[in-house]
Amino acid sequence: MERRNFLKLSATAGAVSCITACGSKSSNSSTPTVPEVSEEQVNWAACTCNCGASCPIKIVTQDGTITRVETDDMGDDSWAEHQSRACARGRSFKRKVYAADRLKVPMKRVGKRGEGNFEEISWEEAYDTIADNLKRIIDTYGNESVYCQYATGRLYSFFSGGHWINAGQWGGRLLNLLGGYTRQHNTYSSGQLANAGSLMFGTTSSSSYAEMGKSDFILTFGFNPAEMRASGAGGTYDYSVFTQNVETVVVDPRCSDSALGDQHSWMAIRPGTDAALCEALAHEIISRGAADDAFLAKYCVGYDQSTLPDSAAEFSDFKSHILGLAPDDVPKDVAYASAITGISEAKITELADKLIAADKPFVTQGLGPQRHACGEQTVRAITMLPLLLGKVGKEGTNTGFMPSTNTGAFWLSPTGTNPVETSIPCFLWTEAIINGENMTAEEHGIRGSDKLSANFKFIWNYAGNAMINQHSDTVETDKILQDDTLCEFILVHDVQMTPSAKYADILLPDFTDAEVNDISANSGTDSGVLTAMTTSIDTPFDPKGCFEVANEVAKRLGVEAAFNEGRTYQEWLEYLYAASTAGGDYPTYEELVEQGIYRLKNPVQVIGLKSFIDDPDINPLSTPSGKVEVYSETMQTMADTWILPDGDEIPAIPKYISTWEGYEDKETKEKGYPIQLIGHHTKGRVHSSFHSNDWMREAVEDAVWMNPKDAQERGISQGDTVLIESLRGTVKVRARVTPRIMPGVASLPQGAWLDMKDGIDEGGCVNTLTSLRPTAIGKCNPQHTNLVEISLS
Repeated sequence: MERRNFLKLSATAGAVSCITACGSKSSNSSTPTVPEVSEEQVNWAACTCNCGASCPIKIVTQDGTITRVETDDMGDDSWAEHQSRACARGRSFKRKVYAADRLKVPMKRVGKRGEGNFEEISWEEAYDTIADNLKRIIDTYGNESVYCQYATGRLYSFFSGGHWINAGQWGGRLLNLLGGYTRQHNTYSSGQLANAGSLMFGTTSSSSYAEMGKSDFILTFGFNPAEMRASGAGGTYDYSVFTQNVETVVVDPRCSDSALGDQHSWMAIRPGTDAALCEALAHEIISRGAADDAFLAKYCVGYDQSTLPDSAAEFSDFKSHILGLAPDDVPKDVAYASAITGISEAKITELADKLIAADKPFVTQGLGPQRHACGEQTVRAITMLPLLLGKVGKEGTNTGFMPSTNTGAFWLSPTGTNPVETSIPCFLWTEAIINGENMTAEEHGIRGSDKLSANFKFIWNYAGNAMINQHSDTVETDKILQDDTLCEFILVHDVQMTPSAKYADILLPDFTDAEVNDISANSGTDSGVLTAMTTSIDTPFDPKGCFEVANEVAKRLGVEAAFNEGRTYQEWLEYLYAASTAGGDYPTYEELVEQGIYRLKNPVQVIGLKSFIDDPDINPLSTPSGKVEVYSETMQTMADTWILPDGDEIPAIPKYISTWEGYEDKETKEKGYPIQLIGHHTKGRVHSSFHSNDWMREAVEDAVWMNPKDAQERGISQGDTVLIESLRGTVKVRARVTPRIMPGVASLPQGAWLDMKDGIDEGGCVNTLTSLRPTAIGKCNPQHTNLVEISLS
């Protein structure tokens, strides 16, 4: 039966059922007329929240209302044509469009920031207020006092995996026309990896997922695509396909779903100690004579004494450090690493056996291990393993970084040029509110200039929850944001009443991904999909998109003509798409809209550093030496000149560092915080996106994972309500008692929305417990470095 006829029949049956159930006042009542059922409308959208996949979703509407959400049903069974099917999060998108906490009208704050008290205003008043405050603050404090908050809730007109937006890019375009704003570098997710890769390799070049299938041994560190990127386009599909019949060892404090394959084994490790394990593996490789000395001499600087730069001190090379010839006089053998990592000596030795015996080892890491106080060092230590073996740039191998994905050949950006050169590490924006004028390159990692000239006074927060929820130490961050004599104006433009939205001075409602025309590039896997996002939803509220908001503010500040250049939003979209695809094998915009999605041809398959390995003279790295800098003179200069807090260290070579609130921090443990706490991603959220979706909360419980040994010692049973306390705050959640996490470690799902009640967060936000102290090198987010105590509530 055709669906249209089925719906007509269903409508008739429903009407008859209603009459029967309600009863009729007259036996002569005529049969009610069944209204004509309109045709269904099918549009394509994309779930562009920041998991990296941007999966296409099919939105089916009737009379402007969503009836159901489907996903990619095109392609075939081949890997190159496999369907980029959305996970449960993307398929629940109807729940986001019609969410109870949907922002419906523009509002202004009444009362204190963070209390969430607002009153409705007109769009005209909102535009006027934004324009007046923006002009006042720029005139008073200068353009460096204006900041676009780090945000990834909607990747607006965007064709580059891993890139974060500046006020939806349209806001960034407006601010650039007004003289610019302070830039940001790094990301909350991968800043340590990016900094370590740049300093050591000049890049984070890595191999495609497909190379896993050609490997004979896979070693992963905190790599969890099965939960973090759970869709058919996010990486879990490729991971499941290419690890079949290949022995895979997963090093992680928690037994994630990515460790559950038939060929997979879990090696539990204490958080933040991955570099110590890598040092022991390096000791085994070197002491057994398995290191490829010729490879290391040709491609690397500072592996041994013979390749050290002239400026380096004697025995400051990596090999001397590993063998115990360095000034610390400690061999980094399996006994040394076992005491730190919690892994037995026998297991470390067995892992070394497998790594050395492999002809094509594929070594990779997720973003969790680098999100520690010593994160940059963890990244560098992991990448040393394939280098030592000389197994880089060859089929079936990897560089130690995350697998590469198809980022697409282009991305749409209308922002133009920012006249302000100064850039801060994105994690330090709260520092810039209270201490911006004193932030320098040597102490705070400022780039583009020696220092920041002003404290942050105006923040434009578009589609982001890093204002409070995804930033560290929510208690201290709340105090900073509540004081409106510090940051004088906060604009939030979003879809829902997130915890961050409650700190707005002006709060604007936005469209969801299903309600706009746009273009999305799927970039989560080796194959990619372009999606022409169109809509037939009749939004029952009064939202406005980022382009319209920025254009109206531009009108009030006298730069409207320069901002829109005579184009509407739709004309901009088509113009930017045409410019980006010129000369490429892509459909026209009209063709893309007609077919909905377009699968990119010739999926990207990359072998990390292959061109460099094939010919290092023609294809040198972008490091100062043109080689892999195992010993980095740049990092040694940083160590000699930067102002570092007590306990921080910037070593020139990859090595394990004992950090604050790490396993070896006896002082904090003696204060009553003995358990290491990390966070983990779940299938029910992408960072904090989808948290308020009750379907997702039913699918994945927000509970702290505890080992049975730790739970028993504290009298805690499965499902008990517990308090997690750190030096910074307290969280109230349920306990999940499971052997899938190692003793002495707990893990709390990250992204839960903050809900403070009488000084205790009952929402389960891990950042109530985390620290604002950044990492030494990149000044990045150390979210997984925490010591806590857990007790019955």
